[in-house]
Amino acid sequence: MKSKKLFRIIAACILLAVMILLMFTRLYHRGTSVKRPKNAYKRYIEQIKSGIDKDGDGVDDQSDILESALEYIQTKPKYESRYYIGGTPNDGYGVCTDVVAAALFGAGYDLQKLVSEDIHEHPQNYDIQSPDENIDYRRVRNLQVYFKNNTKSLTTDLSEIEEWQGGDIVIFKFPDNEKKYFVKRIIGVGGDIIDIKNGKVYLNNSSTPLDEPYIKEPMRVMQDMHFEVPEGAYFCMGDNRNNSDDARFWNNHYVYKNKIIAKVMFRYWPNIKPLK
Repeated sequence: MKSKKLFRIIAACILLAVMILLMFTRLYHRGTSVKRPKNAYKRYIEQIKSGIDKDGDGVDDQSDILESALEYIQTKPKYESRYYIGGTPNDGYGVCTDVVAAALFGAGYDLQKLVSEDIHEHPQNYDIQSPDENIDYRRVRNLQVYFKNNTKSLTTDLSEIEEWQGGDIVIFKFPDNEKKYFVKRIIGVGGDIIDIKNGKVYLNNSSTPLDEPYIKEPMRVMQDMHFEVPEGAYFCMGDNRNNSDDARFWNNHYVYKNKIIAKVMFRYWPNIKPLK
C-alpha cells in the first residue's frame, strides 16, 4: 500500500511539473508570429532574382524554385519512406528531399538525373556500393555531397546580419543583462527613425503607421517615444506588445549585431504553423 501511495505522489508531482512547464512556455512565447510586416523601411531591400530561366517560362530560376517548393508543400504529402520505380512519389507520400526535388523540377532541373550522373562521374565522392537512380537522389547524404560539389553555398555566418531585416524574429543577449536571452521582433535597423504615438509605430517620419498584423491586440496608448537606431544595431519589440519587456523600456535600447544569437524560423507552442 505504501509503495502504491508513493507512486501516486511521484506521478502527481511529475504531472504538476509538466503542467507548470507548459504554462510557462505558452506565456513566454505568447503572441509570437512568423508573419513579416510590409516593407516600410527607409532602405529599399532589393529582391534578388536569378539571371537564368532554365525552363524558359518567363520566371527566373530563384523565383521558380521557391514557388515550386510552396506548391509541393500545399499538396500536404504524408511523411513515409517508400521506394518508387521511376523515383518520383505519386501517391501522396514523400520525404524531406522530395521537397528539394520538386522545387528544382519546377524550374526545369531534374535532380534525379543530375545526382545519378554525378555519382557515375565521381563515384569516389559517394559512399555507394550499388548506385540506384530511383532512390539515390532522395537520400540526404547524397544531396549533401552533390550540392557541396556542384553549387555555391550561401552564408551561414551569423555575423553577416546585414542580410537580416525588419520583421525577423531573433534571439539575442539582453542589452541590460547579457546573462539573459530575449526573443523579439526586429522593428528597426541601423539608420531608422522610430516614433511611437497614440499606440502606433511610425518608421522614418512616415505619416502612415507600420502595418503589424502579428500583434494580437492594439497597443495601449502611452507617452510618445522617439528612437534613432545607430548603425550596426537593431530596435526590437515583442509581438505581445502590451505585456512585452522590450526596447521601449530598456536602459540600453538597441541590440547590436554581435549580440544576436540566432533567428527564429518557426514557433512550436501553442501549435506548429508553416512559414508564410
